[in-house]
Amino acid sequence: MKLNMDTHLVVHALLATAAVAALRLEPAEARMSTDYYSKTCPRAERIIADVLVQKQISNPTTAAGVLRLFFHDCFVGGCDASVLVASTAAARSERDADVNQSLPGDAFEAVARAKAALELECPGVVSCADLLAVAARDLVTMTGGPFYPLRLGRKDGLSSSPAAPDAEIPHSNLTVSRLVAVFAAKGFTVQELVALSGAHTLGFSHCKEFATRIYNYRRRKGGAAVPHVDPTMNPALAKRLQDACRDYRRDPTIAAFNDVMTPGKFDNMYFVNLRRGLGLLGTDQELWGDARTRPHVERYAANETAFFADFARAIQKLSHYGVKTGGKNGEVRRRCDAYNGGPRG
Repeated sequence: MKLNMDTHLVVHALLATAAVAALRLEPAEARMSTDYYSKTCPRAERIIADVLVQKQISNPTTAAGVLRLFFHDCFVGGCDASVLVASTAAARSERDADVNQSLPGDAFEAVARAKAALELECPGVVSCADLLAVAARDLVTMTGGPFYPLRLGRKDGLSSSPAAPDAEIPHSNLTVSRLVAVFAAKGFTVQELVALSGAHTLGFSHCKEFATRIYNYRRRKGGAAVPHVDPTMNPALAKRLQDACRDYRRDPTIAAFNDVMTPGKFDNMYFVNLRRGLGLLGTDQELWGDARTRPHVERYAANETAFFADFARAIQKLSHYGVKTGGKNGEVRRRCDAYNGGPRG
């Protein structure tokens, strides 16, 4: 695995000013800056990176897990670390939502380790929301993807709804029209939807998320609906998945890599795969079949540099979604899984 974190500070200095200046800042974002912790915790980003390097080396699925955790956090109520709050006997949290049941424990552990290291150096200074944003960025970079500067200064949210994720996070069986509508409601364009979908170049999905594509896809034959493999899926891939997922009902942990070619590398192979019918989730493959999204898939499949540039801009934009910066809007948690004041109902 190639770890290019040694270039972190140099690239930051070259890119931060120009990239951040290009962003249209809302009032809350105006309180944020790339050097937010320069006086209060100057080694914050280095501490996070050091923890994550070791975690990624010991468990190469960490990058995908943290990136997914970041998306699930930001897409529900903004980037405020609400997804990290653990449920208690007194109050349920976002973790109880069905769509969050498969979030990997390894990702939560990576954040917890980094937070513990930060608290030893700078107690009560670095928010879990900033930590998660930096962790996602650094792990993208570690696995070969683009570096992008981040404005910091997010506060951790004061609530975590167990119902909101299932209503707001895109599910794997959505049509492209529904996907476009869901992202548009958050202020994202079709191009940004496709670019962010490229994060599926890392990680895996559980068989239940795509089982209907390989076992129970319905097509009409002689007036009756019969089980069939999704015709948009490459037949060889479908056969391999049928074999691999045979016992998924008894063992729901069985999974397959989203990118069957380079699963541990952040690259543009996800888009190349879609052209070959090698998309794993229905929402992935439909990006190739829909006229609104296909041009972007084609561009990214042909030009990894273009994908990296658009992904960096889109995830920067996502990292600013719904941020909380005032003292009344949030706090800096001492532990990422619990509010400072104890459970909230």
